[in-house]
Amino acid sequence: MIVPKYHIKKNDLVMVINGKEKGKSGRVLRVLPEKEKVLVEKINFVKRHSRPHGKQRQGGILEKESPLHLSNVMLLCEKCNKPIRVGHRIMEDGKKARFCRKCGELLDK
Repeated sequence: MIVPKYHIKKNDLVMVINGKEKGKSGRVLRVLPEKEKVLVEKINFVKRHSRPHGKQRQGGILEKESPLHLSNVMLLCEKCNKPIRVGHRIMEDGKKARFCRKCGELLDK
């Protein structure tokens, strides 16, 4: 299976544009390219019931983040402070860098 590359990476600031968490923003904790999902900090909490496992872990109801589909989040530009589309440029040294399509600010430094 070929895993495509996406415009969102770990530690990017993103805003949710669709669903029950619409309008909220947070940092990307993990990108799951094979499932086309992204895990965002403090967004899309779900409750999971767990049994106690010995003395190490208590049982009970745990709240944790659940992944969101990549199409439901947009990258936030730190200069514009708005959700943006991402463009790609090839720099002088030959590396590919992402930039904001609204203000032209480089996202990869």
